[in-house]
Amino acid sequence: MPKRLLSLQKISKKYDDATILHEIDLDIYEGEFLTLLGPSGCGKTTILRLIGGFESPSGGDILLQDRSIKELPPEKRATNTVFQSYALFPHMSVFENIAFGLKMKKASKEEIELKVNEALGMVKLSEHKNKKPHELSGGQQQRVAIARAVVNRPLILLLDESLSALDYKLRKEMQIELKMLQRRLGITFLFVTHDQEEALSMSDRIVVMNRGKIEQIGTPKEIYEEPKNLFVAEFIGEANRFGATLLSLQDGRATLQYASKTFSLRCQKALTPECTILIRPEDFRVEKSLADVKSENYFTGVLENIIYKGTTIDLLVKLENGKEVVASEFYNEESDALGYEVGQTLYLYWVEGWEVLLPHE
Repeated sequence: MPKRLLSLQKISKKYDDATILHEIDLDIYEGEFLTLLGPSGCGKTTILRLIGGFESPSGGDILLQDRSIKELPPEKRATNTVFQSYALFPHMSVFENIAFGLKMKKASKEEIELKVNEALGMVKLSEHKNKKPHELSGGQQQRVAIARAVVNRPLILLLDESLSALDYKLRKEMQIELKMLQRRLGITFLFVTHDQEEALSMSDRIVVMNRGKIEQIGTPKEIYEEPKNLFVAEFIGEANRFGATLLSLQDGRATLQYASKTFSLRCQKALTPECTILIRPEDFRVEKSLADVKSENYFTGVLENIIYKGTTIDLLVKLENGKEVVASEFYNEESDALGYEVGQTLYLYWVEGWEVLLPHE
């Protein structure tokens, strides 16, 4: 079991009459890549600023290695922050930017030379050390900001939407580089983003936030496949949502009615009389003949549109009751040869257990 590095205990934050954080409890462990994920205004950046010492909590405590740090100024905390804007000094070279913190700590010239060159090597910028920030690409500037933050080997590195300014291709490359860098360094990374795909691809654990509260904490797989509520399910990826009526719940099986159809599904949780069946688009299996359907749980509908997405296609299907759903399939030569035609009848089924059952909210 990893050792707890930092702990937020009943942390709250208020501005005048507005409560931004509602008594947040969160443990962060040594060496993990933890992501705070949520929509704008949910409080994720506020948590980062509280840990970094740029804001003071209205209530609760922040413990780093079991010692309270909530009264310490930023420079006295074993944390470093990489801001969205990178905040590099334009008049300094790459080397000087990275060395700045060490100079402030009055490190020796030899120590500065050694540590800065080591940091440059980590982020693959050794050949650019004499350049000014304006001579670098956005991705290179981002790596300088990270090198400057990690050169002092903080216990925890705080990254505030630090990839959001990059273009799509570079952002994808930097996601991989950042995760690999974190593994090499062994430093705990606390990353803030509103990008679900980014969080899923980079994180060891994800904290999903909404309106100043934590909705769910878990691995990317847990968050995606076992969402605790509708907010998490619909914020993380796409989900087809069916409001159903619970007819019975016994012996670990729920009998549910949706429109004119009745489904029998495994269920080990409490459900309300009105509940929700969630099915991800990629979990639907699509057939053109009812004889090919391999489950008692299926929908019948008419294909309304086909959306080509490169590696996948989305099939927009209108069910018999008028509800529109999405089914996704990998696009390949075989599926292209089989072909789908707008207006044809399709049957959508899923393997039992791939659905998510949630009580009404």
